Amino acid sequence: MTPTSPSQHRFGIAVMVLCGVLWSTAGVAMRAASVTNGWEATFWRSLFLCGVVGAYLLARHRGQAPARLRSMGWHGAVSGVCWATMFTAFMLALSLTTVANTLVTMATMPFFAALAGRLFLGERIPPRTWAAMAAAAVGVAAMFHEAFASGTIAGSVVALAVPLAAAANTVTVKRARGQVDLVPALLVGGAISVALAAPFALPLSADARDLAIFAALALFQLALPCALLVAVAMPRLSAAEIGLLSLLEVVLGPLWVWLAWREHPGSAALAGGAVVIAALAANEAIALWRERRAAHALSRASSRSPSQSR
Repeated sequence: MTPTSPSQHRFGIAVMVLCGVLWSTAGVAMRAASVTNGWEATFWRSLFLCGVVGAYLLARHRGQAPARLRSMGWHGAVSGVCWATMFTAFMLALSLTTVANTLVTMATMPFFAALAGRLFLGERIPPRTWAAMAAAAVGVAAMFHEAFASGTIAGSVVALAVPLAAAANTVTVKRARGQVDLVPALLVGGAISVALAAPFALPLSADARDLAIFAALALFQLALPCALLVAVAMPRLSAAEIGLLSLLEVVLGPLWVWLAWREHPGSAALAGGAVVIAALAANEAIALWRERRAAHALSRASSRSPSQSR
């Protein structure tokens, strides 16, 4: 669905940028944790997510919280499964292949999102967005070209589930807009993720410091950005824009590791990241410029109309 005004579009872009920044903190946080089992990391992060979202629903809806969950219907069920897939596949992929291969695979998200938006939502994809996606793909490839051969096929296949589930979730949430609130679907997704990960997470090895890290991830890297995505960004941006702006997670993830752990990503990674950011900025700047020009033309036409009628 297209934004209703340039100001609403700008707000959606700002929120989506914030989401990308928050999502990108997963790598640096996991670097600080002692847990190496991807299933255990998934278990703890999703368990804390359930606590955060559950507390939010109880605080906002009190005794009506269970009814809010039931009222989501099939939209909530599908969205919950999509969230569970993303929560689980991302952490599992990190344990099966390199961070680079995981992020490169996730960088296919704009293409899947754009295709899903076109097929299921009828959203037109302007040439500038296709060009931005192609430029971003080149930038991501430049960032991680040295790591392509260091991962496993299994890890890349698992990571591919993330952009596929994200595209399906975008379509589901946008179709349900105005009918049901799908923020509670985060709780469903977290619960499914906990159930999937629990049998493989044993024996649990997380200490108090690890639990604090996973709790912070649940609040700031999952609950907050995902809720903002559903409630604010998705109604104001097209599926293609959402997928494209999600690449900020891919670009910023290595940057935080560099700043926190002094692991220099290399000149190729920095150049590739600059290409991605330039592509994102150019795409959104052109869109906003065209919207302002159209609004200005409409305003001028409206101001001339009364005089013409006389």
